[in-house]
Amino acid sequence: MMSTGKFDFESGELCLDFANTVDWHASLQPHDRLTDIYDLVAWGEAAGTLSSQEAERLQQLAEGESEKAGSAFERAVILREAIYRIFSNRAAGEDINSDDLDILNEALREAMSHLQLTIILQGFQWQWIEIENTFDRVAWAVARSAGELMTSDQLVRVSECADDRGCGYLFIDTSRNSSRRWCSMETCGNRAKASRSYRRKREAMEQVD
Repeated sequence: MMSTGKFDFESGELCLDFANTVDWHASLQPHDRLTDIYDLVAWGEAAGTLSSQEAERLQQLAEGESEKAGSAFERAVILREAIYRIFSNRAAGEDINSDDLDILNEALREAMSHLQLTIILQGFQWQWIEIENTFDRVAWAVARSAGELMTSDQLVRVSECADDRGCGYLFIDTSRNSSRRWCSMETCGNRAKASRSYRRKREAMEQVD
C-alpha cells in the first residue's frame, strides 16, 4: 500500500484506510482529512474505487447538485465513524455497538443492490451497476470492504495504534507473532521508544541518589 498526497493507504484494508482519514481519531482533538464531497471523491480516486474519469464527473456534478452531494458526504462520514468504532472496539476486545452495526448493514444492503456478477476470461467478477452519477459509490466500496474483513480470518489481526495520546490508527497486523503496536515506528513508535529510554535513565539516576 502507499501514501497518496494527503491520504494514507497503508493499513492493509480499504475500510481501515477510510477510517484513518481522521488523524488522532481517539483523541480529544481529531483532525479530519475529509471536509467535503470533493475530498471524498479525491479519496475514492486515490484509493482506486473511482477512475479519474468517474472522479472528474462526480466533482463536476457536485457543483450543480450541492445538496445531494452534501447528503452523500454526510452518509459517508457517518459510515466511517461507525466503521472506526466497530474495529476499534474489536481490536480492544470490547463489545460492538448494535447501532454501529446497523449503520454498516444499511450501507451494505445499498451497496449489494448495485453489484452484479459479470463474465471475464478467467471466470467471473463483481461489477458495479447504475453508478455513473452516484456520490455514494465510495461509501459502497468501503462498506463492502468492511463486511468482507469482518467475515474473514484477517479480523483477528485488526489492531489499533497503542499511542496513549489517542492516535487511533487502525491496521492489519501482519507481523509473524502479531506484535506490531504502532501506526509507524517513525512516529508513535519512536516517541514510545524515547519515552521508555527517558524513564529508564530517570529511574537509574534516582537509584544513584
